[in-house]
Amino acid sequence: MRLELIAIGGVYAGFALLEAISVGFFSKAGATRQDAIVEIVGTLMLIAVTQPLVIAAGFVLAQSIAPGARDALIGWPILGQLVLLLVCEDMMQYWWHRASHTIPWLYKLHRPHHNAEYMSVRVVYRNNIFYYVLMPSLWISGALVYLGLGWLYAGYAVVKMTVIIGAHSDVRWDRSLYRNRFTAPLMWVVERVISTPATHFAHHGRHADDGITNYKGNFGNLLFVWDIIFGTAKITRRYPALFGVENLPPTSAGEQLLWPLIRMPKAPEASIATAPASSH
Repeated sequence: MRLELIAIGGVYAGFALLEAISVGFFSKAGATRQDAIVEIVGTLMLIAVTQPLVIAAGFVLAQSIAPGARDALIGWPILGQLVLLLVCEDMMQYWWHRASHTIPWLYKLHRPHHNAEYMSVRVVYRNNIFYYVLMPSLWISGALVYLGLGWLYAGYAVVKMTVIIGAHSDVRWDRSLYRNRFTAPLMWVVERVISTPATHFAHHGRHADDGITNYKGNFGNLLFVWDIIFGTAKITRRYPALFGVENLPPTSAGEQLLWPLIRMPKAPEASIATAPASSH
């Protein structure tokens, strides 16, 4: 698992360096001190505390439910193990992500990810701390490691995070591939299989009526094919001009990280009556 973290850290650092060189990493248009706090605290908490604890808890829970099943899947063909991971981990995260844009209290945990008015690898791990504590795919990952998929899961996690980090990066690596007549046909396949900047940026767009934004879709993490299968895909090969949340009241760094333990004071009744309805 340590090699997995080193590899993911290297991918993250590589994209961050590319951003710093080409479009800027530390200074982003619309970024505030509050954004930096949410990103730094959220990222460190996930990597150092939340993710390892939840995966370990999933491992222990599986052990308590099926004490004789440790490494039961270790003899499965690699392809079978991989399909199991994709369905039980990545597809489950698709539905969790989709639910996060449907259920109001769950969106409160996910809103920090969309509150940034820019795209960057900085945004990758930006979520409420409880969002990851409750994430079913992390618990399932722990169970699958218990069942014998540990080494495959480590490699799978590196590939998945490479795609996710690349899909959030403001480097927009897919843009030149769309424009090249030799790679454009290949990209027709790629953008329907995995998440790319164009498809994922659309999910982070601020205005639903701009013809590009699709914050009620494009939920895929590793595989975009789930959006194709379940009817939530929107492919334009373009990027929204603006990012962030639409028609929602302000929030604080504390609320973003620790809601419902920390809540912003409610707006006065008069302000609520004149405020636009939330649509994000």
